[in-house]
Amino acid sequence: MKNLKFKRNGLILVMILSLVAFFSCDSDDDNDLEGQPPVINSVSTAVGNEQTDVGFANNMYVIRGLGFASTQKVFFNEVDTYFNATLVTDKVIIVQIDEDTPYLDTTNELKVVTANGTATYPFIVAPPAPRLKSFNPVNAADGETITVYGSFFIDPVVTVGDVEVEVLNLSINEFQIVLPSGSDREYISVETISGNSISQYAIGTAIYDDIWYDGWDIESWNNQEYITNGDAAQGLTYFKKDMTGWDNIQGNWSWNDQLEGYSGIRFSVRADEPGKLKFVFNGNWDDATAPNFDVTTEWVQQEFTWEELQNATFVQNISFQEYTGNGGVYHFDNFGYVLEE
Repeated sequence: MKNLKFKRNGLILVMILSLVAFFSCDSDDDNDLEGQPPVINSVSTAVGNEQTDVGFANNMYVIRGLGFASTQKVFFNEVDTYFNATLVTDKVIIVQIDEDTPYLDTTNELKVVTANGTATYPFIVAPPAPRLKSFNPVNAADGETITVYGSFFIDPVVTVGDVEVEVLNLSINEFQIVLPSGSDREYISVETISGNSISQYAIGTAIYDDIWYDGWDIESWNNQEYITNGDAAQGLTYFKKDMTGWDNIQGNWSWNDQLEGYSGIRFSVRADEPGKLKFVFNGNWDDATAPNFDVTTEWVQQEFTWEELQNATFVQNISFQEYTGNGGVYHFDNFGYVLEE
């Protein structure tokens, strides 16, 4: 669900002011209702003007009814929600649902409090759209159980490719599924009332997903440290190295030339402080041809095509060099292949 934030969207501002002006024109016709308690007749989206009984945090809505001129409070699920008095007429309140409004085990009710009384209206505040962060193990086979990690998993419908699967051991932040037949190289999708989220990578494409596959690894002389603390980009475990300026972390040499269906390679990186790394692929340390990239303090999935890697037809080695000259602590996770589109 796209957030339509009032303060950041000039088009919405013009539209809202137009709505207020329109409903203000005939407010005097209802002077005979002065002193009467408010009545809520409907709620609609500020953009599109679609009547709805379901709202989303950080989005604007138009409450329609009568007796709103003396509005003192607006509540969604008992959360005292800020409203701008200039966006209130006797017939209309335009308000943005607060991002901290609860959506589980709550009243599912909109309430408007005025000087003359209170009006309530059944209204559901939906959770944010689901976020599928990762799943593990990536290289699970058909019939095996994997765990999916993320957030806002409220009554999800889960598919692997185009096959809907049963959700097991569901919590708001994770669940499990059993992979159906034909899962290899398929993506996982999670859909709720609020939207959908698709995995960034496909089943069966991992080089590292808490463990190394097919002979790939990083020898201990690199002095890397494996960490399991809930902060992994994928699964549960990642590794980090405190690198001095121009230092490196070198993978073992192996071989894979079965790259059909893959367009390139991926991995996730972050750093304690913003930095830069050179991607040393298949032993290419040449500054002129080896790609380098900025590293932020958040996990970012980096992807490089075979064309960007000197038209590679095989994978032999994966290494990195610290490229600021100042050093830093770098974290690595989620190595694998990118499927062709």
